[in-house]
Amino acid sequence: MKIKILLAFKQKKMREGLRSLLGKYDEFEVAAEADTGDETVALTGEHKPDVVVMDTALPGLDGIEATRRIISKAPGAKVIALSMNMERCSTVKMLKAGTSGYVLKEKAFEELVDAIREVISGNIYLSPPVISLVLGEYVQKQLREGTTIFSVLTPRERCVLKLVAEGRSTPQIAADLSICAKTVDKHRQHIMDKLNIRGIADLTRYAIREGISPL
Repeated sequence: MKIKILLAFKQKKMREGLRSLLGKYDEFEVAAEADTGDETVALTGEHKPDVVVMDTALPGLDGIEATRRIISKAPGAKVIALSMNMERCSTVKMLKAGTSGYVLKEKAFEELVDAIREVISGNIYLSPPVISLVLGEYVQKQLREGTTIFSVLTPRERCVLKLVAEGRSTPQIAADLSICAKTVDKHRQHIMDKLNIRGIADLTRYAIREGISPL
């Protein structure tokens, strides 16, 4: 069975481009298109898509309220937000409203297929810069306070986690800490074992659930 997708963008060229991209994959079916927030919600109720790929800057309903109504009308639907906005407060509000994916518009044609597959599998997908934006401040705050499960980490593990949350790659972390890449991987595995997480996606879910920071 194909994955039903609703595309919601004001710009017709953007919808056409993404429809063309998704049309290259047999697993996807673009079931409907919308160009306003209100129309997106209405078409969600009509078509019950598996995934709504939505511009956060649609006319009418804002992205946050549209997400809430979409999930209310189709509880099984996954919302992937596409945005040019890298402002942490609005990004966090979108995630708390129920968005399963947050992709930067400039990366849409590179990341959207992977994002859809991830959210359909029950995971959260965030563009790498968004991961850094969302998690960076939260992880640093928790590590400073040492009052949560992060307190079980060693000082070196905390340092590695901080750099991971800032979006650093394994080679970059190794260079920053003057250790080899294998040691970084070892620290990362210990962190995941201690926090009972599988990776950044699980850490993201934990951060959102616990309240990343006051809004």
